[in-house]
Amino acid sequence: MTHKYSTGQNVYYEPTFGNAASRGKYKIVRPLPVENDNRLAYRIKSISESYERIAEEHQLSRTD
Repeated sequence: MTHKYSTGQNVYYEPTFGNAASRGKYKIVRPLPVENDNRLAYRIKSISESYERIAEEHQLSRTD
């Protein structure tokens, strides 16, 4: 399994239903290692927030 997005790439984050996270533009901080559940995930950061989030690949789409 390979990650679709790379470090520094801009993406649009669409959180799952019930998640209080704000949707919008984020930047990929780094791809996370694939765990036993085989889900591709990333650390992402919005310029409007002071912290990073973890998002699964299916929650992201290209913006650039």
